[in-house]
Amino acid sequence: MKRILITGGNGQLGTELKRYPWPKGWGVTAVDIDELDLRETTAIAAMVASKPWAAVISAGAYTAVDNAETDVVTAWAVNALAPAAFAEACVKAGIPIIQVSTDYVFDGTRTSAWEVDDPVAPLGVYGASKLGGELAVRTSGARHAIVRTAWVVSAHGNNFVKTMLRVGAINPRLRVVDDQWGSPTAAADLAAALARIAMQLADDPAAPTGTYHFSNSGAVTWAGFAREIFAQSAARGGASAEVEAIPTSEYPTPASRPANSLLSHVAITRDYGIHPPAWQTALGTILDELLGASKENKA
Repeated sequence: MKRILITGGNGQLGTELKRYPWPKGWGVTAVDIDELDLRETTAIAAMVASKPWAAVISAGAYTAVDNAETDVVTAWAVNALAPAAFAEACVKAGIPIIQVSTDYVFDGTRTSAWEVDDPVAPLGVYGASKLGGELAVRTSGARHAIVRTAWVVSAHGNNFVKTMLRVGAINPRLRVVDDQWGSPTAAADLAAALARIAMQLADDPAAPTGTYHFSNSGAVTWAGFAREIFAQSAARGGASAEVEAIPTSEYPTPASRPANSLLSHVAITRDYGIHPPAWQTALGTILDELLGASKENKA
């Protein structure tokens, strides 16, 4: 049995990695803070050394973007020093590491999708700390894949889809930002991509390494995403609300958000043959789990 160690086991991505239909001969051990505190680098080293893992998927992170602005030390400990400790341990163990990163390493000023080698310029502590994790892994000497993603959603945990459904059930009209662009990412689709990369890196010493982007395909604003959520929800008998588009300036937050979070899939398609499905399709799968199939699909 080839076993992969996964951090952030109770998060959206960790949950989907546990639910992923791993092929025969593969298994996962997913840990969260109750089993491994990512602020404890010696515990990280001990965990990696404790078993002959096939690979590590470093999915655990400090993701409270706004809180990170004032909780700087914790954000850097979890998002930068923990990946550094994992990468160092992976070098000693002779195994690859897959580090999950974020669109927040970019400043959002590009008008087209971000390529993997575009200049990075994080706008806040969260993005800076995640970039620190990237640099730690990239310079560690470990065989690695750094996979940046954005706008992660699923049927569990806290995310935009579940928030819209909850708030839309009690408010007939919602104000949602319409000048930030991105591609929603279903945690299940991201998990499938990471699993494919991890297994190939573990099995093939010549497998491609480097930095990749994964999100579902297609571009939309948060307001457009909200409208599609309610359209698909209504088709399933769920919540629906009118969405009023507003500029970012009318929804201030402690941390600045990139205006453009679109991620190019050229590298991940070229090296791993991964073609992300459309975000609308991914959303439908999530809503099927939350609300049941739509009336059209039941017919």
